[in-house]
Amino acid sequence: MTVTQKLKTTGYPLISVEFFPPKTEAAQTAFHKGAVELTGLKPDFVSVTCGAGGSAAGPTLEISKQLCGLGYDAVMPHCTCVGMSRSELASSTEALVEQGFQNVMALRGDPPRGEKFFKPADGGFRYAAELVGFLRDRHPQLCIGVAGYPEKHPEASSLETDIRRLKEKVDAGADFITTQLFLHNHVYFEFVEACRAVGITVPIIPGLLPVISLEQITRMRTFCEFHVPDEFLRNLEAAKNDPLKMERIGLYWAIEQISELVEGGAPGIHLYLLNRARTALYPELFACLSRVRGG
Repeated sequence: MTVTQKLKTTGYPLISVEFFPPKTEAAQTAFHKGAVELTGLKPDFVSVTCGAGGSAAGPTLEISKQLCGLGYDAVMPHCTCVGMSRSELASSTEALVEQGFQNVMALRGDPPRGEKFFKPADGGFRYAAELVGFLRDRHPQLCIGVAGYPEKHPEASSLETDIRRLKEKVDAGADFITTQLFLHNHVYFEFVEACRAVGITVPIIPGLLPVISLEQITRMRTFCEFHVPDEFLRNLEAAKNDPLKMERIGLYWAIEQISELVEGGAPGIHLYLLNRARTALYPELFACLSRVRGG
């Protein structure tokens, strides 16, 4: 089933999780253990980020197949423009379709480590909207997700400019949007309102990161722009010598975010767990996610 079909027929906000391919044997063992444990959450869909080079084949495809084998429904591999020519993208997406995948997350992708600006591969795409159009033309049956930045993409000159870019992705054929993380819920609601004002009508699923440390915030802010509420930051700093207390503070903040977002009409919650399955299995957070489904 596609994510779009689930959004239309499920009857409650969707719960979804992002995974990334582990890079070492030890990480693979931990990943498999966590993925098995997380089946108890019964996510409505899961996404799998790209490995090195941006290809949707290789590690991304293998991890996606593993998740299907564990019983996960609507597994959605990422597909990016990084290091990929049109012919390579055609081959990798063809491999996904042949394996039965019905959903794909289409992204431009980040510049390689150590490079400040994105450079398209020879014969590749510069913008995610081009990738979306390419996928839509070749595989009309695919459900295509794209990313939205509630506090703008780091390379965008303004949020308004970034939202226009997002509309280009939707106009090219995107079916739904998942947002990058944010810690103020008003940011999401204002972003949705701004998107609707320019004619973006597809579902916009909020993406949340249950923060577990100050270090994690610092690291994530190198990838995307987001404001950290003063109260939240003060609480984390007060607990900086107690990792378990910091984790609890972050989890309870996420629980409050989820409850308010769902009450405000969000069509789902997409969790960036960074392969830490135990975060979602934290009893209070697990109970919150169950309530989202009416359980």
